[in-house]
Amino acid sequence: MAAFEYTALADSGRKNRGTLEADSARAARQQLRAKGLIPLEVAPATESSSGSGDSLLSGSPGLSVKNLALLTRQLSTLLRAGIPLEEALGAIANQTRNHKIRRIVLAVRGKVLEGHSFAQALGGFTRAFPKLYRATVEAGEHSGHLDAVLERLGDYTEGQQQFRQKVQLALIYPAVLVVICILVVTGLMVYVVPDVIEVFTGTGQVLPLATRILVALSNFISAWGWLVPPACIALAAAVMLLLRRPALRYRWHHRLLEMPLVGWLVRGTQSSRYIGTLAILTGSSVPLVQAMGIASGVMSNEFLKERLVRAQKSVREGGSLRRALEEVEYFPPMMIYMIASGESSGTLDTMLHRAAESQERDLQGAVTAFVSLFEPIMLLLMAGIVLFIVVAIMMPIMSMNQLVV
Repeated sequence: MAAFEYTALADSGRKNRGTLEADSARAARQQLRAKGLIPLEVAPATESSSGSGDSLLSGSPGLSVKNLALLTRQLSTLLRAGIPLEEALGAIANQTRNHKIRRIVLAVRGKVLEGHSFAQALGGFTRAFPKLYRATVEAGEHSGHLDAVLERLGDYTEGQQQFRQKVQLALIYPAVLVVICILVVTGLMVYVVPDVIEVFTGTGQVLPLATRILVALSNFISAWGWLVPPACIALAAAVMLLLRRPALRYRWHHRLLEMPLVGWLVRGTQSSRYIGTLAILTGSSVPLVQAMGIASGVMSNEFLKERLVRAQKSVREGGSLRRALEEVEYFPPMMIYMIASGESSGTLDTMLHRAAESQERDLQGAVTAFVSLFEPIMLLLMAGIVLFIVVAIMMPIMSMNQLVV
């Protein structure tokens, strides 16, 4: 039995789209006719029909991290209850209201019923289930502990989602503050400053330097301010096009790692992602060398990814993981120490998990501290701009008073 996508016409003339299970396309059409629908199009469910979303684990279209975590958690719970895999997939497909999840789950269930393994069935939907997910599931099937592996995957994806939500929520207020600051300053420069400065320019006196700067800025914003947003968008698009070139992207990613503050944040994010991925893979019985290859594949920094490929080669040739990561040069010393301790004591899986958790805590603390500092900095900056406008306006007034005296 396989999953089929259909488009059918109801008696009211409305088109219905959905997914159903049938032995063949002909059987699917018969089911639709039995429901009083006129089948217009019936086709096997494929990856191209799985919809699109945003996945933190792969960076490619597919299920969102939230939906992937929910699906994984539900499947783990049903398997732990002793329900066979194909029945668990069917139950999830029947109870979900998300049409995208239903289409994908029914298609995967169809592959499983045809005799494919669960990992092979997921392999037909690479955009929905990233390489990390599929490799971990395959290891769970081989070890006979698929339910436990899926539970660990659920924890991992939920952790990624929660961290992303924390960052997004933390950035809402600073973003609103920046927008308000820009709008207030623009309003002052366009509508208030010109009327006030016009009083002084009519007297014919020589304006102070600060006032002349304010007049020039006001004139520029009034005449050309509307070009600033399109210019910024064009600049961002040009940078993105340039970074599509591998050589330029490689050099830029290297430069990012060396920057004082941004580099620390990038190094922390990348190392946390790598060690977290390595931890879940090795904890699911994936061989270390294979796990390192998969973990380096989820890295977004090309320079660091190339260094980690070298580290994988070093471990394959018999080197230790600690020595290989030390040669990469961008992993925190405490993380390296914890990995060395795990290798020497034979508890590498446990220490990788602890190292990943420690790095994530440090990263969350750094992001929270940065956002906390950003708010007063923006307030001070806005106050400084307003103070400059006030001073530039007051200086001609004070000069006129002195002349009168």
